Amino acid sequence: MKKNEVNLLPINLLEITSPEENPPSNILDIGSRYKWSQGYTGKGVVVAVIDTGCDTNHPDLKDRIIGGYNFTEEYGGDISIFEDTNGHGTHVAGIIAGSINGKGIVGVAPNAKLLILKVLDQFGSGSINSLVEAIHYAVDWRGPAGERVKIISLSLGTRNPSSDLYDAVKRAVAHDISVVAASGNDGDGNIETNEYRYPGAYKEVIEVGAINKLNEIAYFSNTNESVDLYAPGVKINSAYLKNGYAVLSGTSMATPHVAGAIALLIEEYEGLFRRELKEIEIYQLLMEHTTPIKVSRNKEIYLLNLEKKPNSKREGGKEMETRNREMLLKCFCEARRTQAFFTKCLDENSSNEEREFLLELVKESAKTSNKIMDFCKII
Repeated sequence: MKKNEVNLLPINLLEITSPEENPPSNILDIGSRYKWSQGYTGKGVVVAVIDTGCDTNHPDLKDRIIGGYNFTEEYGGDISIFEDTNGHGTHVAGIIAGSINGKGIVGVAPNAKLLILKVLDQFGSGSINSLVEAIHYAVDWRGPAGERVKIISLSLGTRNPSSDLYDAVKRAVAHDISVVAASGNDGDGNIETNEYRYPGAYKEVIEVGAINKLNEIAYFSNTNESVDLYAPGVKINSAYLKNGYAVLSGTSMATPHVAGAIALLIEEYEGLFRRELKEIEIYQLLMEHTTPIKVSRNKEIYLLNLEKKPNSKREGGKEMETRNREMLLKCFCEARRTQAFFTKCLDENSSNEEREFLLELVKESAKTSNKIMDFCKII
């Protein structure tokens, strides 16, 4: 792999399948039906799928696509044609949001909308520059009714970290977009060994590993200290090219399970709290919908489980807001202590230059304290 290149994470195409009449078992295994029974299907939530494009005429996906953009040179570089020439992006899109239409497969969030951003060609290759541009595009995109992207799904990666890629990820998170990425398939399924792919390994990213049907780490899945949770990634049936269906394996398949799950949680909890959620709150809610299992004597992993009753389901989100307020109050106290420390330093023998510097620090500390105080509505 070239240094400035990003690729599909290696996958296994196991078989081309016929449409199923029911949701695939992997979709049910994570508890999707429980959320559907409560009325949550991802309605109103836009997920940006940055991948090989999508079969836009696929019966399970054509009603889910809200827009798209081609960042590759395929189709003569026509930005308006983001058709899939590989199959990978279509498969990922189906896992996230395959429609409930009486035939074919069903995705985790069957009423979510998909923004298709094509950055990889028929061989699964593309440039980091295109990936960076696509992330920024997702942040800035607005839909016909003012919709914006809430989740970015990245079933791709590169072995080499990139400062431009990292900056794009941080910008997305700063705009309260959950960035979900695959951990990679260079692993051995051993929790004791570390393997890294980027952007998955960046701490701001929700990094996803793969498990098999026995809830064991998949033999190919990368593991490292940054992997947040695991989802089904072995023998996953989803949409494919030419209106078809296929079974694939990879952390590429685990990642869209989590992206779809976040869409369900955003619909549920933004409705409950009657406000938009911060990215850190979405992450907290996601991790409350996981089940820990031991995989070695002293290590455990977290499995996606939408049936788990979280701690954050409260009237208007008061408990979450109380927790956030308590955290801010601690920050306020620390800011005041810092301000007092810098003020004390002023009383000691200091040169004029040092005093000017310390005065600026005191002012900044006071400014920070006041901002936190305003935010918490402390009088």
